[in-house]
Amino acid sequence: MLNYKNVALGKTRSSIRELYEYGNKRKAEIGEENVFDFSLGNPSVPAPEEVKTELKNLLDNTDAAVLHGYTSAHGGYGVRKKIADYTNARFKTNLDADCIYMTCGAAASLTITLNALVNSSDEVITFVPYFPEYKVFAGGAGAKLIAVESEENTFQIDLEKFKLALNDKTKAVIINSPNNPSGVVYRADTVKRLCAVLKEFSEKTGKPVYLISDEPYRELVYDKQTEVPYIMNYYERSIVCYSYSKSLSLAGERIGYIAVNNEMEEFSDVYAGICGAGRALGFVCAPALFQKLVENCYDKISDISVYKRNRDTLCSALSEYGYTFVKPDGAFYLFVKALEEDAEAFAERAKKYELLLVAGRSFGASGYVRVSYCVSPEVIKRALPSFKKLAESYK
Repeated sequence: MLNYKNVALGKTRSSIRELYEYGNKRKAEIGEENVFDFSLGNPSVPAPEEVKTELKNLLDNTDAAVLHGYTSAHGGYGVRKKIADYTNARFKTNLDADCIYMTCGAAASLTITLNALVNSSDEVITFVPYFPEYKVFAGGAGAKLIAVESEENTFQIDLEKFKLALNDKTKAVIINSPNNPSGVVYRADTVKRLCAVLKEFSEKTGKPVYLISDEPYRELVYDKQTEVPYIMNYYERSIVCYSYSKSLSLAGERIGYIAVNNEMEEFSDVYAGICGAGRALGFVCAPALFQKLVENCYDKISDISVYKRNRDTLCSALSEYGYTFVKPDGAFYLFVKALEEDAEAFAERAKKYELLLVAGRSFGASGYVRVSYCVSPEVIKRALPSFKKLAESYK
């Protein structure tokens, strides 16, 4: 007998990937310039020039056996030390290299972390809207994902609903800020109150609950006044899952890390659990070349002004056309209210205008579609008439 849970996953792509494949087929039929593909969060902005320079330097001046060989299972000491030191300087933490585990991107970080923490029948809480694969990652680790509705008009965490969801099965909470798919950044006061609720619950029940922050979009914020709170400053039992996919535009290279807060009482066991889960899952020794790259480019950021321009152009035009949404503070997604109750039907109608929009049901939020605006400004400009025609088709 096969593992039919995984067979089913293999036979059914995520709705995002399904739409992406449809887009590829459609582009082949009518030309790429005639399809407005807002399906995938695939960075269009080039990596910083320093990345190209450092890659050339590594390839030209590093022993191939070192560059393409194994590192320590949890990552090279040099890159882990650089990440820890940078985090300490930036966020006033007290991490060292042995708080960091290098991974193949945020997906691996989350999968390893959940497998390190949860047991069968445990529950993991997250907040609507959420990245669809959280359900897959939690289920694969043996836990059940519990999705808590957020405040309707802001997509900030609804703390009263969160309190009701906490119970003796709760093992972890996942937050994602800036958020995929809404682009919302959780306010500092929201994060403080969330952590206070968790502390009170743990003290009352004697049950530790871990707070996991999924942070591939941390650097993608567009206004100076927007702060992305660092959870280790607010909660001891915290773990950060980071990826350079968006900050360095290296999505296909699969490089990131897990940072475990060494202020938690059971730190050594949790970090050992991370290492053990990585071993059990085969996620050891992240790509050596890109570990070396990160060691010297950990503080660089792609030119996100392009995304800001796209956001502002889209928000202005779509608001004029009659669409409603919460203006995103970060990431590169716009979560738009569908112009009919059935968002799937709305997304299907959008295809008639060659607009590829992901229906919100995958993110736990019916009635919305996600617009991934990490495309060139020219694509945004050419797509606006189609968005207008789509809106007009409902009048």
